[in-house]
Amino acid sequence: MSGKVDWYLEFVDLGYKPAKDDLVCLFYFEPESGISPKEAVGRIASESSTGTWTTLFKLPPRMKKLQATAFEIRGNYVKIAYPIGLWEEGNAVQLLSGIAGNIFGMKALRNLRLIDVALPSAYIKHFKGPHHGIDGVRKMMGVPKRPLTGAVPKPKIGFSAAEHAAIGFETWMGGFDFVKDDENLTSLGFNRFDERVRCMSKLRDKAEKLTGERKSAFLNITADVETMKKRAGMLHDYGWNYCMIDVVVSGTASVMAMRDYCSDLGLAIHAHRAMHASFARNPKHGITMQFLAKMMRLIGVTQIHSGTAVGKLVGSKREVTAVADVLREKKTRALPGVLLDQEWGRIKDAFPVSSGGLHPGLVPDVVDIYGTDFILLVSGGIHGHPKGTRAGAKATMQALEASMDGETLLEKAKNHAELREALEKWGYMKTK
Repeated sequence: MSGKVDWYLEFVDLGYKPAKDDLVCLFYFEPESGISPKEAVGRIASESSTGTWTTLFKLPPRMKKLQATAFEIRGNYVKIAYPIGLWEEGNAVQLLSGIAGNIFGMKALRNLRLIDVALPSAYIKHFKGPHHGIDGVRKMMGVPKRPLTGAVPKPKIGFSAAEHAAIGFETWMGGFDFVKDDENLTSLGFNRFDERVRCMSKLRDKAEKLTGERKSAFLNITADVETMKKRAGMLHDYGWNYCMIDVVVSGTASVMAMRDYCSDLGLAIHAHRAMHASFARNPKHGITMQFLAKMMRLIGVTQIHSGTAVGKLVGSKREVTAVADVLREKKTRALPGVLLDQEWGRIKDAFPVSSGGLHPGLVPDVVDIYGTDFILLVSGGIHGHPKGTRAGAKATMQALEASMDGETLLEKAKNHAELREALEKWGYMKTK
């Protein structure tokens, strides 16, 4: 390296074949003016592994075996292989510090987006994944085939604990499985968590007695870890089988800690993705939703929001399908520019959750995208029904039945007033 100032090109080898235990990352990149593509990808590999901005005086020979290698460049896409020795066993936080860390701030790159990472079995084996899996949740809720359903009392914040629970009761009585807190409802002055749990528990028991069905809720425990543990304990004491965590704002380490704690209590984890769009929305920079979903499945959530493609939130059908594949498949198959092959080994599957601007008229579109193994959240689209929440939930269940039976909504609506009235209000409008 005599006479050289930087050594980025030493991290590029287009003839390299990844080792069996290498982690392979797929990035989209755009170099700044004056930076060649090879130098740009060399900088990514260098900064995320054993390099730095200048050549060093002397390095032990073994260091070469730890450096990352950019081995495939196709247009603005690059694959980089990382030796397994770079990563601490079972520490997803440390992985993110490497492949999703300082590299996003380099001046030599105009844009950089982490699309996906293929994790070898040697890395995955140190993680537990979801405690329940899709089959476990279905058995727990007594729903063997259809999509599971839930709703948030709307507006998302402002109700007292008693008001919240009363709307939840109507939701359950309309046939829904779950009632959900929204992301910014934790324990507020007008709706304390403890009181909400007590009110919800009482009306859950009543709804189960009247319907003969299992009813549950995603009650938001998001806070510091010690507070989350206390809240999870209270949910367990009141007979709940779920909790909800805002996983992005809580942080990967918090979710990892709560996975084991909740598993010991028998609680499944509903993962809300609040704040994800701050780094996932820009198609050229940041981190993709499918990568976030992969990390959450790895560290053990039961389900996570994945978009609708037909509702009010951003996300194309291609992206939504990719996220669903990452969460549900035993082997996630590569999709050019979107996904890498991924063998999940013993890691259980997780539910994708479709939510955001849905109503009964959109149910067939969502079922067409997801199939039946997903959780359908319809909130404003039941509470805004002309006859109220219970009728709105019934209309949604009728739309689900029609979709699964191969019947059109108009045919179903002829003999079901709730669905007919929902279609008269919303039709098949796609919300914006």
